[in-house]
Amino acid sequence: QPNSGAAPKTGRSKKALEEPAARAPDVDSLGFQAMDRNVPGLSHVILQKLNMKSYEDYKSAMDGRKSGSDFGIRTYFDMFQKMEDTFKFCVECKKLPDALPDPKSLRRCKRCQNVYYCGVACQRANWPLHKKFCKKLKLVALDRLVEWLVFTGDIPFPTETWTKPARDVKGWEDWFSMQEQLEEKLDAIVAGRYMTLLWANAGKPRPEDAELRESIRRLVTDFHSRPLTIGLGLRLFGIDPLTRPLTVHVVGASHVETLNTRLTDYDELTRMFPGHQGVEMVMVGVDVVDGPIMRPPLTTLAPRGKVYLSSYKGLYHDFWESHVETKLAARPDLVVGFHPGFHACPDLLAGWLPTLLLLRDYRLPVLFTVYSEQELKASLQILVELETRVVGYASNPFASLRPEQVHSSPNKAPVYCSSHYIALLGAEDLPGAEELEDDD
Repeated sequence: QPNSGAAPKTGRSKKALEEPAARAPDVDSLGFQAMDRNVPGLSHVILQKLNMKSYEDYKSAMDGRKSGSDFGIRTYFDMFQKMEDTFKFCVECKKLPDALPDPKSLRRCKRCQNVYYCGVACQRANWPLHKKFCKKLKLVALDRLVEWLVFTGDIPFPTETWTKPARDVKGWEDWFSMQEQLEEKLDAIVAGRYMTLLWANAGKPRPEDAELRESIRRLVTDFHSRPLTIGLGLRLFGIDPLTRPLTVHVVGASHVETLNTRLTDYDELTRMFPGHQGVEMVMVGVDVVDGPIMRPPLTTLAPRGKVYLSSYKGLYHDFWESHVETKLAARPDLVVGFHPGFHACPDLLAGWLPTLLLLRDYRLPVLFTVYSEQELKASLQILVELETRVVGYASNPFASLRPEQVHSSPNKAPVYCSSHYIALLGAEDLPGAEELEDDD
């Protein structure tokens, strides 16, 4: 997920995490290159279904420069069918519908509702592999549809000010325990208008209400994973938002962090740290999406008790030179990079290199997240080679619980956003860098 803004960013669930780092694909945030690599022509199928001629058309639409009519979607049924069309290929022989004598001959696995086969022979040949992942892929397919409720505003539900100190909230079980009338909130979403519209148009049978409630819970963790991970980073470095206003830079932000982002999306930090002195979040990356947060960073302190979102469309080291050094933006108290993916291949590392060296040489507290232990090891190796001081790494207690499909080849173990973190502070040979808090 090359996320410095210097190169296209890998998708939230699109890395080939099980393969050696040296062979990891260079894919962008929307998975187009990944799909080309795994299933030739699949990205062209997506564009054709969306009535677009090029990837640039798609990015323009994502950036808000083209109207929704360009997608050729007229009804909810059209929308869900076009989404599903992007997954229609034989998972065994990799044939697309147009390559089959009868394009409608693809049949979906009844168990997971996620993978397709062009015939019985391919299904039987693929079953020994698919059966390892079928149950998990059922959750992947379900959450992919229910995620629509994030865009309608049903998810996440309203949350409460934390009744426990942040240090005592060890993970999602503790977080959910603080939510008043949780079951009533989940039931209201399950019975809501958009959930009904979803399953009236999805072309799949509606799951049991208990399954839908669990899907909503997973998607709520997916939504709040980023602000809670930022809160974790503040605690790890002993940065107290109750004592002074803070600035957090999200380096390499792109579509993944900024598509349809609302000004209130990081307000969970206010509930996590009630009475804080103000937090500014600056999204920095070449693929930051135009929207409400596309406003200049603050030149004054963040407003007390508020989380203020701003952004900069460009490379981080350029932002540092043009804004931080000239005091048009505050120096960050913490820098966070969600799935930077600089391990993926040498040219992506070249794109990240100026940013990594800047973060190292200015001794900025940095928290990176990764998808898996494999990616963790590969990233650590690069950071050590750059003589960056790694002060901690571990599983993230606030990793998303939503399983996501790896690439367009689904028969692999699903991954989870921000499953692990790496904490950095300066260069390895600089004395005096403080350690992380003992309790973490």
